[in-house]
Amino acid sequence: MAQVDLNCDMGESFGVYDMGSDIQIMPMVSSANIACGFHAGDPSVMRKTLEAAVAQGVAVGAHPGLPDLVGFGRRNMQVSAQEAYDMVVYQVGALFGFAKAAGIALHHVKPHGALYNMAAKDRGLADAIARAVRDVDASLVLYGLAGSQLIAAGKAVGLRVANEVFADRTYQPDGSLTPRSQPNALLHSDEEAVQQVLTMVTEKRVKAVTGEWVSLDADTICIHGDGAHALSFATKVKGALLQAGVDIKAM
Repeated sequence: MAQVDLNCDMGESFGVYDMGSDIQIMPMVSSANIACGFHAGDPSVMRKTLEAAVAQGVAVGAHPGLPDLVGFGRRNMQVSAQEAYDMVVYQVGALFGFAKAAGIALHHVKPHGALYNMAAKDRGLADAIARAVRDVDASLVLYGLAGSQLIAAGKAVGLRVANEVFADRTYQPDGSLTPRSQPNALLHSDEEAVQQVLTMVTEKRVKAVTGEWVSLDADTICIHGDGAHALSFATKVKGALLQAGVDIKAM
């Protein structure tokens, strides 16, 4: 049976945190990427989100980003490879501590937003992130954009990697995501999201905004937890995958 991981970015809040949509989406996914305080999240939110994931049997991963609370970590910043290494070790280490306190193992690391997209193309930055993950815990899985420099960097340092694809984003001919600054960056209908996911998982390809087909591997599918249609997307994508005979499970 074919198998794929369904992941969601979570814990992207502050202060008084009622879990909200995270609690609703949690049963729909097999892994959760928890914000570690730089682009969103704080210590209490991290702990509560981790505990909610554990209660649902969802694999827990760190979601480190750039230090940009106002821009939600989605604005490019000039950072050196050493700075990227340090900020990833710092953030992963924070969630690693909460996981240890809860008596569970951290499962993966998925960079967030601009850091993720920059590392998809910048091999030096990707290498720094991969080394940071390995140095914290070499058993962690590194999530990165399918076929990107981050995936190559993870493999180069001996990490297990997960090629990530997106249910709610459109693609460019080179396999990169359409920048959010462009009007066609997001898919807004459940039908489009479901069809794109099924094609990526079963046919290992995606149609770019230009109409060209792009080949890719799909180990894990991202649902953005802050998206307006996150719960609907997650529910329908999961249902369609199961109906197609695809097992949903963390790597």
